[in-house]
Amino acid sequence: MTQRRWIPALVLGLAAALLMGCSTTRMVEGQVQSFSTLAAVPAPATYRIERLPSQQTPAFDAIAALAEQSLARAGLQRDAAAPRLLVQLGVQADSVPRYDPFRPYGPYGASGPGPWGMGGWYGRGWGVHSAWRFGEPTPLHRRAVSIVMRDAATQAVVVETSAVHEDVWVSDPAVYGVLFDAALNGFPKPPQGPRQVRLPLAPTTP
Repeated sequence: MTQRRWIPALVLGLAAALLMGCSTTRMVEGQVQSFSTLAAVPAPATYRIERLPSQQTPAFDAIAALAEQSLARAGLQRDAAAPRLLVQLGVQADSVPRYDPFRPYGPYGASGPGPWGMGGWYGRGWGVHSAWRFGEPTPLHRRAVSIVMRDAATQAVVVETSAVHEDVWVSDPAVYGVLFDAALNGFPKPPQGPRQVRLPLAPTTP
């Protein structure tokens, strides 16, 4: 009886810790890949965002605003009339299944992970799954951003960078701003190829 009584207390303690964590700053770990041919920040350091046809909607304004803030922190200034760089943005949001280490074949059974493949977008997380999804691991929120910069005079691509984040808890749209910051980390001469960048996501004000 003594052993059984502490199990509900443990579950309640974990839940309380998670709720308390929601009010604190979280670290967003972005899987970043960057490629740049720039030796220095262009002079003048001006840019114009070129929206794709699918981005010609008011709903994209908030995403563009977050990107502009990150570009400003990277030392660039928006100038639609006289840009040195032409910037194209990409964003993606979806939910992806999470690998369950407590099952021999994961959450998919003996048939394997299915269309995502072994290198797909299943991710990480803790394994106490039955308390939350009754036998299924909680899906991950997947958020991804990309930035492509072209020289306005030559149309040559000079920067290509992207950042991807997967998390059980973070679905706040503000995570896009953190990912834009991560994608621009080290601009204009970031480490080439894949790397991890961890940046804080400020708590949402009640």
